[in-house]
Amino acid sequence: MTLRASGEANALRHPKFVLYWLAIGCASFAVQIMSVSVGWQIYDITRDPLYLGYVGLAQFMPPLLLVLVTGLAADRFNRRFIMAGCLALEALCALGLLLFTLSDPGGVAPVFGILVVLGVARAFLNPASDALAPNLVPRKAIAHAISLTAMIWQVANIAGPVAGGLLYGISGEAAYGTALALVTAAAVLVLSIGRVPQPNHAGAETTLGTLFAGFSFIRKERIVLGAISLDLFAVLLGGAVALLPVYARDILEVGPWGLGLLRAAPGVGAVAMALYLARFGIKDRAGVILFVFVAAFGFFTMVFGLSTFVPLSIAALVLMGAFDMVSVYIRETLLQLWTPDEVRGRVNAVNRVFIGASNELGEFRAGVVAAWIGAVAAVTLGGAGTMAVAYFWSRWFPELRTARRLDGRG
Repeated sequence: MTLRASGEANALRHPKFVLYWLAIGCASFAVQIMSVSVGWQIYDITRDPLYLGYVGLAQFMPPLLLVLVTGLAADRFNRRFIMAGCLALEALCALGLLLFTLSDPGGVAPVFGILVVLGVARAFLNPASDALAPNLVPRKAIAHAISLTAMIWQVANIAGPVAGGLLYGISGEAAYGTALALVTAAAVLVLSIGRVPQPNHAGAETTLGTLFAGFSFIRKERIVLGAISLDLFAVLLGGAVALLPVYARDILEVGPWGLGLLRAAPGVGAVAMALYLARFGIKDRAGVILFVFVAAFGFFTMVFGLSTFVPLSIAALVLMGAFDMVSVYIRETLLQLWTPDEVRGRVNAVNRVFIGASNELGEFRAGVVAAWIGAVAAVTLGGAGTMAVAYFWSRWFPELRTARRLDGRG
């Protein structure tokens, strides 16, 4: 896996992939702007961290409830059209948040309604998007395409929250208006890709076996199952993103612009780690490296939770992002290179539910625990829980612990 490739192995030499890649960048940037803006806006209105947990829950439930449908749709129907339609729906959600901000909001119920619709759009978008990328390049360029897609996503994770904090500091209208323009541009770029060769399974019979094919594939591959579930529970317990508005306002006292910096810090670490992995990769003892870095992610989550010194807090978040990137790198490499195209949508739908559970459901967990025992205790105990998960998974999945290569074959 490398960011530097030549000939057909260079994904950027394939125009359809370039359009896709730019669309992913615009859409990811828009989501980050909306995410940081919604978090600040809701906490500013309610001053209750429990509502920040509800933000994650509202976005997680649609992918969970629709997982069997969204993955099958990505395998049966035109993935490009699914992407374009979902991006159009996301544009309507950005417009709804803009109109809410322009009104005189007496409560936050409309925001949660919009977030549920946004969750539905992303539930269909993500499996189709993940499954479409390998259709846009030759097989020899798939690894390069994965690297580039991960990179643009992480760049959006860095710049998006900073831009969101700055824009929301100007006005909510500026933040949501920018997100609307970006997601609209993403939809136009996807439509510009043109026809994409894709296996046609639209007329195939739908059975319980076809619906659950993604789960069946992951269950049979113990190393894949271990890597995905480790990431799920590690981030579920150790995720502190939902509580960053609390830290920005009440603990570190850095305001909306500071919230953007805090949100961007994990992305800085993730990009730095992605660059290292793209250059050097993981050549041996992948399983041991994975568990060590997940435990380190938990440790620095605890450091962030206890810190009241802004530079230390930002440094801890940078290291959390860097260590989490190792898990992302291993999981995505296994999934995209091992999964047959005929079930790629369903496998990616399941993977996205796991990611959503670790992120959005993790936000809900953090918000509920913070409302119960306070934000500092919630983050610190979550980091300790992540370290415990790393230990127990190393015992329960010896195949993953002893894996030397990413493909688990030696």
